[in-house]
Amino acid sequence: MAIATEAGDPGMLDRRRLLRSVIAAAAISTPFASAQAEEKPGLFVNLTTDDVWAASKAIFFAHQRALKGGYRPVTIWLNIRAVYLADKRRAPARLNPETPDIHSMLRAFIADGGQVIACMMCSRVAGLTKDDLIDGVVMGAPDVVLPAMMGPNIRTLTW
Repeated sequence: MAIATEAGDPGMLDRRRLLRSVIAAAAISTPFASAQAEEKPGLFVNLTTDDVWAASKAIFFAHQRALKGGYRPVTIWLNIRAVYLADKRRAPARLNPETPDIHSMLRAFIADGGQVIACMMCSRVAGLTKDDLIDGVVMGAPDVVLPAMMGPNIRTLTW
């Protein structure tokens, strides 16, 4: 039985050409695969406090770093005491005289495409209704919160 060599077996040449074609096709499709892998995930921020320092940090990060950095979607969930941050009847607090107040930060975040959801049950406990919230804040029933929190390619961060 003779061993086939590249020079003596035309089928061997065809197999090598096929292998090179497969490798070339894989190399061409790699940029597409890399672009998909580089797609930025969304961010769900679970904000549980009305502490101005923590809230300012959470809203700033969600807006200036995540949303403006191209991450989509970006949602801030006002949970527990954080629902008070969106109460339009309260004077909005600010971290210091040089920074915008919390209401302004939330409005700017919403205007740039971010979503702010107030926990429905927490709002109820706090005595707040949809009409008490600043414009653009969504009252968060499970059918609103769960897709934002559990959607594909979503990361969660808590303050």
